[in-house]
Amino acid sequence: MRRIRSTDLAIFLAIAQHRSFRKAAVELGVTASALSHSLRAIEERLDVRLVNRTTRGVGLTEAGERLFDRIRPAFLDIDDALEDLDKFRDQPYGKLRINAPRAAKKVLLPIVSKFLSAYPAVEMEVVVDDALVDTVSGGFDAGIRFGESIAADMIAIAIGPRQRTAIVGSPEHFQRFPKPVTPHNLKDHPCIRYRFPSGTYYRWEFERGGIELEIEVQGPLTLGDLDMMFDAAVNGSGLAFLFEDYALPALEDGRLIRVLEDWCPYYPGFFLYYPSRRQLPTALRAFVDFVKSGDIKQS
Repeated sequence: MRRIRSTDLAIFLAIAQHRSFRKAAVELGVTASALSHSLRAIEERLDVRLVNRTTRGVGLTEAGERLFDRIRPAFLDIDDALEDLDKFRDQPYGKLRINAPRAAKKVLLPIVSKFLSAYPAVEMEVVVDDALVDTVSGGFDAGIRFGESIAADMIAIAIGPRQRTAIVGSPEHFQRFPKPVTPHNLKDHPCIRYRFPSGTYYRWEFERGGIELEIEVQGPLTLGDLDMMFDAAVNGSGLAFLFEDYALPALEDGRLIRVLEDWCPYYPGFFLYYPSRRQLPTALRAFVDFVKSGDIKQS
């Protein structure tokens, strides 16, 4: 068996973590075809197939799974050792990748702006994705999500204020349809449906006096973007299920009218979450401490 270098193992590790040549290539700064060629050369030197390539994606063979399980802790130890060197710098340094849904932008962006002003040696990339992404396999340092959608093995801290939803429609809509008194009345209204990237529809959630309801609304328009849902509601396309802060300007100037407010209680807002590790990357530790400090004000 010809010599295997640490760079070869790093290539395999990136592919194994992402289960994608394209995503691993982005992380390593090479093309997907070059990465595939490098892996093939590694397998030839080892005389063992590590990865199964199919039209549906990338999977690990049994040998690949075993190698991944053995070398990943070692590479994490190396990362920790390199992060130790940051203690000798005057301030945090490095890159930070965060995954967040579009709905979190009003909470996250003011914090990010103030953090980068305080720590100019940190580079941050925010990838907006409404799908429930595995931050580890996706190559992210941390993610932003609502608390109930965060895996139990993650560390989570609150980021931003409480949230509340709002059921809204245009004045023109309510000239044609009576205001709903209970969520069950939504069956009599055209509603703007939201489809997740996974393909499933969001079931509108309500709660009052300990009673919880999930309503699968109907309507002629389905969207996957909050901005478009807002605009569609203002234009009279139907009722929309939006975040209160998002709808507030249009509620104040009369472009939208709110209904079922007593069925929309406050609930915990967004959380910053990240894997439990013995030592966090310095840039992530600085960001976590910045969020925990409580000095940031939401705009």
